[in-house]
Amino acid sequence: MTGAQRKTLQDIADAAGLSKAATSYALRGLRGSEATQARVRAIAEEFGYSADPIARALASGRSGNVAIVGSLRDLWRQGLAVMLSEALRAQELSSIIADVDGSPQREEEVLRSLAAQRVDGVIALPVDPSASYWADVPSQTRIVSIGDALTARPESESVLFDNEYGVGTALQHLADLGHRTVGLLAPTLPTTPGRPAELLAQSLGDSMGLRVTVSSSPSSVHGAAHAASQLLAGRERPTALFCLGDSIAFGAYRAARDLGLQVPVDLSILGFDDSELASLVSPELTTFGWDEQAIVDAAVSALTMPGGTGTASGRVRFRPIFIERESTAPPSTPSGPSH
Repeated sequence: MTGAQRKTLQDIADAAGLSKAATSYALRGLRGSEATQARVRAIAEEFGYSADPIARALASGRSGNVAIVGSLRDLWRQGLAVMLSEALRAQELSSIIADVDGSPQREEEVLRSLAAQRVDGVIALPVDPSASYWADVPSQTRIVSIGDALTARPESESVLFDNEYGVGTALQHLADLGHRTVGLLAPTLPTTPGRPAELLAQSLGDSMGLRVTVSSSPSSVHGAAHAASQLLAGRERPTALFCLGDSIAFGAYRAARDLGLQVPVDLSILGFDDSELASLVSPELTTFGWDEQAIVDAAVSALTMPGGTGTASGRVRFRPIFIERESTAPPSTPSGPSH
């Protein structure tokens, strides 16, 4: 069979009446019914199709490698990285997962090293989306950011989150319960400029009559426990903690336990991201969930499709889903400034 006659994955997908991604999953036995997988394999065999990503990459001058860059001590980001890797594999792309451990310096180092690894694209959950080093990534390397737009690389596409809705809903929930002093634990380092979520929390809190104290926190449970303990040891202890990440919320649980505080009687805790453990801790964590598969699909489409997302701005925005469980309740003592 000549190169002009060689069947492609798209040819198999068209014959099977499936999407390209679904066809790739079926060929690998990852998704679809047994009947669908057998039908797709039969069509591939009939067409003489053989996936050879290495040969294809050599012929095209591209490596077929995509880097997934983010802080993976956060449990939700860990899961998202796995889903992104699986979705890329369905597109016959290889993934390199790089943990930057919440450090802008490490993030810059990883991005600088990607050129030597012949990476064609980057899917990033950025630590510092406003950093200038994003502009230093070679222009031929396509970048898609998740969560925050990259201000130094405005041409890159982004999968954004509706922070105003999420933060506003969380603070309104706590205000309706009667809380007036709220601590916000955010995965932002002192060297990283303020992000929309943190800035929104203070401005929206003011409009609701809440005093919101913002503190930075590592995404690891151990580091978050230390950050929460420091916030709770202050003279005017907040009656509720809003944690921008479930991993941080789990650290807050540990801090509350160590300080002899009962959740939610003495301290309400609200998380973000609805990790798999959110419904397993006691009391179950009030948090926000996402349509992770839709986020992954949007990011991979933006990276791989010639026209990106196809939106006018090149950006897709997702709204979180509020999930009220047992970790938030009215404060047991009047909330307000100490005298």
